[in-house]
Amino acid sequence: MRHRKSGRHFSRTAAHRNSMLDTLATQLLDHEAIQTTEAKAKELRSVVEKLITLAKVDTVHTRRLAASRLNQRAVNRNLVGAELVAELKTANSVLNKLFDDIAKRNANRPGGYTRIIKLGNRHGDNAPMVRIELVEKAVPAGAKPAIQLTTAD
Repeated sequence: MRHRKSGRHFSRTAAHRNSMLDTLATQLLDHEAIQTTEAKAKELRSVVEKLITLAKVDTVHTRRLAASRLNQRAVNRNLVGAELVAELKTANSVLNKLFDDIAKRNANRPGGYTRIIKLGNRHGDNAPMVRIELVEKAVPAGAKPAIQLTTAD
């Protein structure tokens, strides 16, 4: 019986499933939008939401936790403190983007960092396809920021 079992199994072993979700999370954070099946996107959403929430607190510990989930590790494991932070900042591009760019863009957002847009069914096997993307887009260099309306109190 499947009582109170959360999450999708995708007919894979736990290691294969976690590896697939880690890879999808890395690609989503790198490209900020990817196309995948609806079931994978719904599982990926919880992984990415937790990573972005973790990245809002930029410490050595949270960087190590995120690096282990994103399959990106520091080059020299013997470094500590500020030296380790400096090494982590230069060694891993997706990890740096998560902590330095994506976390800062979502600093005021309490959650809901991703959006799922339905695209229709895939031609080969009729699987429902979606586009999962980050809600807060990167502002291109030289572009004016959007005007935010304020309400009078």
